[in-house]
Amino acid sequence: MTWEDLHREDPDRLYTVTGGRSRADESALDLVTLIVSEDDPVPGMQSEHVKILRMCRHPTAMVEISSELGLPVSVVKILLCDLLDTGRITARHPSSAPDDARLPDLETLKQVLVGLKKL
Repeated sequence: MTWEDLHREDPDRLYTVTGGRSRADESALDLVTLIVSEDDPVPGMQSEHVKILRMCRHPTAMVEISSELGLPVSVVKILLCDLLDTGRITARHPSSAPDDARLPDLETLKQVLVGLKKL
């Protein structure tokens, strides 16, 4: 989406899509947060919510959702917060790993590096 697209966008439509809200409460969402649908759309849902649920059957970054919908990231963040609050999606930052995940020790990494250099 370019600045021209944003300036041509009807502000009334964006106001309606977000229910008049201009900020999302969720600080855990950023551009690379992966979104996954937990439910199928139901009749009567807002069309943008339906599109998000269908699009996110596989993990999809928030920035991709914004691009696909042609909406500003700030608007998409509000929509995602709605779905997150109702449990229809889950959000996970790609760098988050389980607490019990163990990284290889430094000596093993050094040995791998030596082996690669010998190739």
